[in-house]
Amino acid sequence: MAGSLRIVLFGPPGAGKGTQAQLLAERYELAHVSSGDIFRHNLRQGTPLGLRAKEYMDRGVLVPDEVVIDIMLDKIMSIPADDGFILDGFPRNTRQAGELEAALTTRARNIDRVAHIDVPEDELTRRLGGRYVCRDCQAPYTIADGTDAPPCQRCNGELYQRDDDRPEAVQKRIDVYREETLPVLDFYRQRGLLSDIPGKDTVEGVFQSIVAAL
Repeated sequence: MAGSLRIVLFGPPGAGKGTQAQLLAERYELAHVSSGDIFRHNLRQGTPLGLRAKEYMDRGVLVPDEVVIDIMLDKIMSIPADDGFILDGFPRNTRQAGELEAALTTRARNIDRVAHIDVPEDELTRRLGGRYVCRDCQAPYTIADGTDAPPCQRCNGELYQRDDDRPEAVQKRIDVYREETLPVLDFYRQRGLLSDIPGKDTVEGVFQSIVAAL
């Protein structure tokens, strides 16, 4: 089954979802389909789908579901039918989940497993509050609360905290995630596809828990 698994990975901001997605992609030889990466690619390349999304983003409004679905399914359905993938950041709501299911069943095989990395809210706030990024090379760092950020170890650049990692923004991101994602988790739970993974563990510990669920 390795190499052909179809996995959806859920996790709130700060759960280490991107790291786990990469580890799983390497372990099982899967395409890692990140919604953020796909959007950035379409915007950079000025594709018809990217231009549609840009119209909304330039107006400062959310990109509507139908555009998100078109962009993501364009990529997902380009993957050979017998190959596997791991979805990171999609679907975000039940409409998107339903559209994904309908598209995949045209190829006779839906998602195999949905892994939900569950991390307590206080732990998420702690992790995100200490997250810094190098202004030059974008290397990520975790800085303990009350500690001054040192220069980047990789390029000696300045470390800074993104606006969306500041405490008030962090809480909003967590709230939005819970509001959007809980119904999607129920969608997959009803289909017997969901595995809840304890996320308050080491990277390796979480990874092994996901592997066991698969």
